[in-house]
Amino acid sequence: MTTLTIEELAEVLQPRQAIAGLDLGTKTIGLSMSDLGLRFATPRTVLKRVKFTQDAETLLAFAAKENVAAFIIGLPMNMDGSAGPRVQATRAFVRAMSEKTDIPFVYWDERLSTVAAERALLEMDVSRAKRSERIDSAAASFILQGALDRLSALRTTIGRSSDEA
Repeated sequence: MTTLTIEELAEVLQPRQAIAGLDLGTKTIGLSMSDLGLRFATPRTVLKRVKFTQDAETLLAFAAKENVAAFIIGLPMNMDGSAGPRVQATRAFVRAMSEKTDIPFVYWDERLSTVAAERALLEMDVSRAKRSERIDSAAASFILQGALDRLSALRTTIGRSSDEA
């Protein structure tokens, strides 16, 4: 498994491959999936964390079922851009996953993704109980959508560069 930048992922992705988004928490992992055209992120399930081995098995089973080509994982930077303990935990999770899979991971700044997800769920008039069930997968969807938007911009730039050559 390798860790890639979003630019490197744009170079290696094959047509019609899907990407999964992850919002890693201490108690849950929110999941989202892209469509095959890499335009839209859709919230999926929220995994209750147990221990790493079981979490990894569940994630890899999901990846196999969905034919995941890459994981976009939220990196919870502090608002001032510094890395706190949650960033270290996320990086440790990715390092441990590297021993179990060749699927690449891309770190994505997730600042305010949970706030945006909560706001969207409030605007849809989702009850408090349902919001707490869905917030992590909604945050994973916001994380993934940001990466998909960047990939789209990169593909446009790459396409223009190859047209000019």
